[in-house]
Amino acid sequence: MTRILHVVTNVAHYDDASHPTGLWLSELAHAWEVFDKRGFEQVIVSPAGGHVPLEPRSVKFPNYDRTAKAWHADPAKMALLENTESPDEIDSADFDAIYFTGGHAVMYDFPDSEGVQRITREIWERGGIVSSVCHGYCGLLNTRLSDGSLLVAGRKVTGFAWQEEVLARVDKLVPYNAEEEMKRRGALYEKAKIPFVSYAVVDGTLVTGQNPASAKETAEKVAALL
Repeated sequence: MTRILHVVTNVAHYDDASHPTGLWLSELAHAWEVFDKRGFEQVIVSPAGGHVPLEPRSVKFPNYDRTAKAWHADPAKMALLENTESPDEIDSADFDAIYFTGGHAVMYDFPDSEGVQRITREIWERGGIVSSVCHGYCGLLNTRLSDGSLLVAGRKVTGFAWQEEVLARVDKLVPYNAEEEMKRRGALYEKAKIPFVSYAVVDGTLVTGQNPASAKETAEKVAALL
């Protein structure tokens, strides 16, 4: 049985608490649907375990599509976001791939989660797939391999572009420039010529998608490798 571990956030707002954020629902829902159709088993983990807040913008027009609506309307699916696993409850050997979802919230709790980094490193070094979409790549910023090197160094990656932050009018709210931080770590960052269109990059067993529109394509590329 092929098993996928989804990583989601526990953070509900930016540094400025009057601006809510959270999981970008479609990035989880689209990937879940792709993997579900292939019969993969799926588990959700978060840095702290437990409740996952939703990014309010992800459940409103124009971001709120059929797949996200279906998840939001399904009590069983929503219950999965009330009680996520914590990293210490996860045995990485049980999983063939890890998939980091996004939403600006992950910029706060993904980069320094040692538990999530451990799982990522172990899956990667066993030859499993490491993947992310949109801001999910913040979860890969500080992940080091057993030899001390950064997982992303010298590898092709994509993720939410700074230009997209500006267009989304959150460039003044975000705690750092994720695209710039990726480049500083030696990652070979790429992006689509046009903002907000689907774009996914595969470098060996590393699969990354640029923005919310890329979730399905990213998941399909992961599934193809599996």
